[in-house]
Amino acid sequence: MKGIKIIMYDDNDPFRDSVTMLLRDTPDFSLLAAYAHCNDVIKNVLDNQPDVVIMDIDMPGLNGIEGVRLIRQNYPSVQILILTAFGDEDKVFAAIKAGAGGYILKNTAPENLLNAISEVYNGGAPLSPSIARKILSQFQGLPPERKKDDFRLSHREKEVLNLLVDGLSYKMIAGRLNITYDTVRAHIKKIYEKLHVASMTEAVAKAINKRLFS
Repeated sequence: MKGIKIIMYDDNDPFRDSVTMLLRDTPDFSLLAAYAHCNDVIKNVLDNQPDVVIMDIDMPGLNGIEGVRLIRQNYPSVQILILTAFGDEDKVFAAIKAGAGGYILKNTAPENLLNAISEVYNGGAPLSPSIARKILSQFQGLPPERKKDDFRLSHREKEVLNLLVDGLSYKMIAGRLNITYDTVRAHIKKIYEKLHVASMTEAVAKAINKRLFS
């Protein structure tokens, strides 16, 4: 089976059906299954072996945040994209803390949803603009730590990190710096290693908190 392998959880039947049609009509995406609840999430993931799980938050039985936590604990290599109508801060941060790799609102345009799935599959952390602002506002409210060093980031790595802080996607960073998408991924991998972080959210938080700007 070719393309990014996906399973989806959403209890809104019309919305689930519309995303199902979008994914099944789009090359390079393979929707394996769509569920109205995530009560059997461990078995579902085991049976389907997806690359990406699209997860709603408010569903009957087990909620999406608990579903994310179970997937992350049992299948750490599976990428998880939250797709929900809820943009309130408590749900955003709970989902990220549980292990979600991205957080997109349901009013996102279809093309942007497809881009978000590709981005989370490739190790990015796609966020709807309003969600990115909430996260940045939260981190900007923290008292900055005294700058001790620059973690030996190269000039180019600092450029990439600054653009991450500005909310740019991998694709946008590649265009801005006139480098390839794979080069951006390589720089971000090195940034994670040098900052001792495991996600884009952590990298952005540390960059703001320690004022790691070129």
